Amino acid sequence: MQTTASGLLQAALEEFASDGYLATSLQSIADRAGVSKASVLYHYGSKETLLDAVLSPAIDEISALLPLTAKLAGSEEDRATFLEAFVDLLLRHRLASQIFITQSGALGDVPVVARAHALIQQIAIARPQQSVDDQVRFAVALGGAAYLLAQTGQFEAPGTPDDEALRASLIRILGELLAPVTA
Repeated sequence: MQTTASGLLQAALEEFASDGYLATSLQSIADRAGVSKASVLYHYGSKETLLDAVLSPAIDEISALLPLTAKLAGSEEDRATFLEAFVDLLLRHRLASQIFITQSGALGDVPVVARAHALIQQIAIARPQQSVDDQVRFAVALGGAAYLLAQTGQFEAPGTPDDEALRASLIRILGELLAPVTA
């Protein structure tokens, strides 16, 4: 059985992802969680505090992954190690990724979103790129994977591969995209 606090987090995550942070009310989160609005405020104090609690686990995991970005310049095995960790993180935090990808422009002044933006900038410069093409390939590959996983959880279209098949495909294709280009 979920505790009230964890139930509220899940309800908030789902509401923010489906309706957007700005359009979500504390009452709608309370209704989804099956508790009173007073209970939401007791546990989290504000909608912004709830957004922070919802996004912080994903941001903390991305931060922990940051040192592994150097592995992308290493061997094929090193790249696979990073890519497996990255794809697994996106799968675990699909709704948080969706919130960030689709709403971060409107929420740039919210501290937890600003923290995520800063972390993404660190990832972009964490590994030495040798050319503009390498920088673009890196951004398109990782950003595209995040977008794909965020969106596949939202639409459930017929023929959408299951997470296991999607994971294997993403790791393989990202590995190909990020492999060193030989002249």
